[in-house]
Amino acid sequence: MLKTALAGLRAHKLRLLLTSLAITLGVGFIAGTFVLTDTIKAGFSQRVTAEADKVAVAVLAKKAESGKSDAVLPEATLERVRAVPGVTDARGLVRGPAPLLGKDGKVVGRYIPTTAVSVVTGPLNRTSIVSGTGPGSDDQAAVLDKNTAKAQGFHVGDTITVLDTKQGKHPFKLVGLFDPGVDQELAYTGALGFTTATAQRMTGAKGYHEIDVAGADPARLKQTVAAAVGGGAVVKTGAELADSLASAAGVEVETLSIGLLLFGLVAMLVAALVIYNTFNILVAQRTREMALLRCIGATRGQVFGSVLIESLVVGLLSSVLGLLAGYGLGSLTMLVLGSLDVPLPTDAAVTLAPATVVIGLVLGLAVTVGAALLPARSATRVAPMAALRTQVEEQTFRTGALRALFAAIFVLAGLGAAAVGALVMKPGEQTSLLVVMGGGALTFLAVLILGPVLVKPLSALVGWLPRRLFGVPGRLAVDNSGRNPRRAATTTVALTVGVTLMTLISVITASMRVTMDAKLDRQFPVDYALVTQAGEAAIPRTVGDGLRARPELASVVQIRGTEVELDKGRYEVGTFKGPIKPQVTTGSMSALGSGQVAVADNAAERLGVRVGDTLPVRTTKAGTVTLKVAAVYTGENAPLAALTVGERQFDEYFGTLPDAQVMVNIRDGVPAEQARKVVDAAAAAYPAVQVSSSTEVRGQFDETLDMLLMIITGLLGLAILISLLGIANTLSLSVHERTRESALLRALGLTRPQLRRMLSLEALVLGLIGALVGVVLGSVYAWAAMRAMVTDAVFAAPVSQIALFVVLSGLAGVLAAVLPARRAARASIVGSLATG
Repeated sequence: MLKTALAGLRAHKLRLLLTSLAITLGVGFIAGTFVLTDTIKAGFSQRVTAEADKVAVAVLAKKAESGKSDAVLPEATLERVRAVPGVTDARGLVRGPAPLLGKDGKVVGRYIPTTAVSVVTGPLNRTSIVSGTGPGSDDQAAVLDKNTAKAQGFHVGDTITVLDTKQGKHPFKLVGLFDPGVDQELAYTGALGFTTATAQRMTGAKGYHEIDVAGADPARLKQTVAAAVGGGAVVKTGAELADSLASAAGVEVETLSIGLLLFGLVAMLVAALVIYNTFNILVAQRTREMALLRCIGATRGQVFGSVLIESLVVGLLSSVLGLLAGYGLGSLTMLVLGSLDVPLPTDAAVTLAPATVVIGLVLGLAVTVGAALLPARSATRVAPMAALRTQVEEQTFRTGALRALFAAIFVLAGLGAAAVGALVMKPGEQTSLLVVMGGGALTFLAVLILGPVLVKPLSALVGWLPRRLFGVPGRLAVDNSGRNPRRAATTTVALTVGVTLMTLISVITASMRVTMDAKLDRQFPVDYALVTQAGEAAIPRTVGDGLRARPELASVVQIRGTEVELDKGRYEVGTFKGPIKPQVTTGSMSALGSGQVAVADNAAERLGVRVGDTLPVRTTKAGTVTLKVAAVYTGENAPLAALTVGERQFDEYFGTLPDAQVMVNIRDGVPAEQARKVVDAAAAAYPAVQVSSSTEVRGQFDETLDMLLMIITGLLGLAILISLLGIANTLSLSVHERTRESALLRALGLTRPQLRRMLSLEALVLGLIGALVGVVLGSVYAWAAMRAMVTDAVFAAPVSQIALFVVLSGLAGVLAAVLPARRAARASIVGSLATG
């Protein structure tokens, strides 16, 4: 039987080509993901090890109690470390925000300022200078990370301007560019390097972020240094520091890997459906062959084993090809990332790790053999008398009571779970979204079970127009599409997976865009907003007061606030000046007087207060004051602080603090360009104050959503491609199965173009059935997901995109039928009728 199975594979090489390609693509994507992430991790490790080798021991500041910033190591700690026997050198490292001004005079970065770090000299210098030199001992020199320099157009020799903690401007000569290495925070914010004294002056740091120590015998030195610094710091050897840095840098890589693997697993699921269908058809076509084997003595087990041997060989060869494709995909991705200057170590050698090889082979074999089990089992039921038949028996399908029962259970459970997650559970919680996802999985299982039942009515619906437009070929194509419901259902469900996910993402993206626009319009409909990086209160009140006097502007709202410590944590207390009306759920904010406070609903829930209750608040000017809750308002997307008091009361409690943001509306009839000049002029004298329009904010949000949609659509495109291979495979094998039937149609007068048209229309109907089911499932569960994710979600279906998915699915099905239809049309009528 082994020789028979291998001989069958050699004799029919092309019939399993598309099946092999499906597995090759799936394994290739997963292997490519592992190659990519393994290479990036290896690059991180190489860089970290190279940097940490210079350090024998590192002393790190412990996290502050709030968890928001690092505690600093005082100068006394550095002196104690230097006094430890065996320490040959010790240097303190400074780190903190220091905004860099771009060539337009405004701070670089919209939300987070650039980070200043100290660059030490000597053997403990871990800064990798890629151009120019380091600052050395020159307090008027600075270095800049190469990515920020490229983005802002700075070159070695230029003069750059940096703001200190009091927004004072300081010019520095740019003497070099450096690589931020594995530090993802520096790569994100941008980084400046100064001498230690300058870094302390610019950041206002009162101590050190880290102390690096040089010396022999790191393990022993760690113990003595730890004893000297006491329990206020964490002491690590250079190797331990390298491990922690590599681990921190690898977190994002792990997240990327998991996300890509999810798409790879979707592709493998689709490939499994294609393989199952292919082996099902092959077993049906080889009924006489297997019956003859049974006649000459083959047992059921041997027939079962022969089918599994075929799947094993196909799975092994496809997995090996997939590993090679994955290696090429990983290498190509690294080249693309390198050309785009992505802050990742793209210079590491691309390797195919043993674990990747094992995972790729095992996954490919498991999916292929697993998908072939049911067809192999049906092969054992072929009776020896089937060898006397002259043609393949048409498979029949009956809807059994058990199938109907399981389908009903899964449909009710899936829709019920989705309804609970979307309508009953609280929006915004992770649990509600997981419940909706679980409901979607159960509903999809119901579709798998009901697929053969749905094929005939759906083919009649989808084929109504082709049946009337294309005459006899159209009627034959529609009838053929529903003639074998089980096969057609398995063929279309592979496409349904991809279209469902693409529709789901498209609808969620469109709904999120409309929902956010509606909430922005409702909560703070403004034309321009003046803010600072990280939203800190640093806008002089004179800016808002000056804008309020301008005739071009209709309204100006000034918002300010500060953090206070309450019994249940830290909360922001703020106030506002100008016309703003948050959505009040209970009470009234019309006149917040002395001793009154309005509380955001989410903060009220955490604090356990409602209208009429009191809150003790510790203030900087008036000590502890007891405030009575006068109103509770909707806090989501509102620009106000969690606790809001009257403007005069805020000044009494906390002094005349600057504004955190200023929101401006243009007067009707004033050109936007003219109003923008007025707002820009008001903020021109303050480099840290940035002006953004609501149109720009929404444009950035839309760009992010569009980019996300494009990436996800591209990744799901692999599943769509595999499903189209499945349609082509099914049609190809079906053409072979219906050789005599096609010849008989030709003998009765069907022309070659009509035969090709019939097969193309059959593929069109199958593609549209899969797309139609996918669109319905994707739209329904996108609605449920939006209700589970966002309060007051607005549902929006991008009709043009969804229509495009349906049209492309139909066209792709027609394209998949080109070669099978051409082969059928070229076959000899006499020769085909003679086959039996």
